[in-house]
Amino acid sequence: MKTSLKEKAVSFLKSVASGEVREAYERYIGPGFRHHNPFFRGDAESLMLAMEESAAMNPHKILEVKRAIEEGDIVAVHSHVKQRQDDIGGAVVHIFRFHNDLIVEFWDVGQPIPEDSPNENGVF
Repeated sequence: MKTSLKEKAVSFLKSVASGEVREAYERYIGPGFRHHNPFFRGDAESLMLAMEESAAMNPHKILEVKRAIEEGDIVAVHSHVKQRQDDIGGAVVHIFRFHNDLIVEFWDVGQPIPEDSPNENGVF
């Protein structure tokens, strides 16, 4: 049975969060990959190195996927990301564009989870 794009996106994120950054890139990133994170150059190598540095600094990172949505060649994954076990974390949305079953474009947006919020529904 063929793996869905949604499953591939989630697997990529879980691999990166667990420190298997290069393996995730080798398995899921396609030729001509580009990303839109404003803190790094837009090429695959720059983002991969930043992800490796983050994994080394936060070896116990937790990524809890709340929902994943697939539409055509686009997948959006909404997650709770914590850099450390005792961290309150943040709400993050990763958006992937696939071509030939590989990730060729990537966006990520996030917001810290406030300790005190008047919203009784929470961020998830």
